[in-house]
Amino acid sequence: MVQGRGLFAGLVIGGVVATWLLLAGPERVLGVDAGNAGVFLLMAVGWGSLYAISRIPDGGLGETMSPGEWRAWLGLAFTLVIGAYSVVHAHAFQGPPLWHNPDANRVGRNIVMLLVAWTILSRVLAARWRSTVQRDERDREIDARATQWARIALVAILLGYAVLFSFSPVERLAWAPPPMIGHLLIVALIASCAIEYFVSAIGYWRDRR
Repeated sequence: MVQGRGLFAGLVIGGVVATWLLLAGPERVLGVDAGNAGVFLLMAVGWGSLYAISRIPDGGLGETMSPGEWRAWLGLAFTLVIGAYSVVHAHAFQGPPLWHNPDANRVGRNIVMLLVAWTILSRVLAARWRSTVQRDERDREIDARATQWARIALVAILLGYAVLFSFSPVERLAWAPPPMIGHLLIVALIASCAIEYFVSAIGYWRDRR
């Protein structure tokens, strides 16, 4: 029990430090790029979370949260951090094209690394319950509702972009060169994923109450 609490506290502290490095930390820490350090630390927290989940006995696991709910909450945490990082560092895409913009390249690379890390983590997490029934009618209903909300959110964001760029005077759009527009589209996709995970997590949580 004490070991479990220590692991949980360590994961929380690691997640807070990783988020700080990604969003508000200095440019370099001990000679290492703070963004890269934050990415790797967040990946370590993700794998630590997976280890903590794997330590839960199968019998007790079903009494706490289902595989779908574990994935929803972890996915929500990852996408929120990725989304916040994308918004905080969006100014890097206001410069020249990416092949002449090292700051934008660095931010884009970190975003891709975070997305790849979550993809791998979700695959391994799914393998944790490969021998058990992972989806039933409740899961399908929650997934359908979450997908619908994500689709609505994505359409609303894209319509907002369309209205913004169609009706704004050209001189007021100097902040949005082509690299920024591409980045805004990526942010829209990340936001829709975050909403999907959020609706799924809330659906599972309400079902458990």
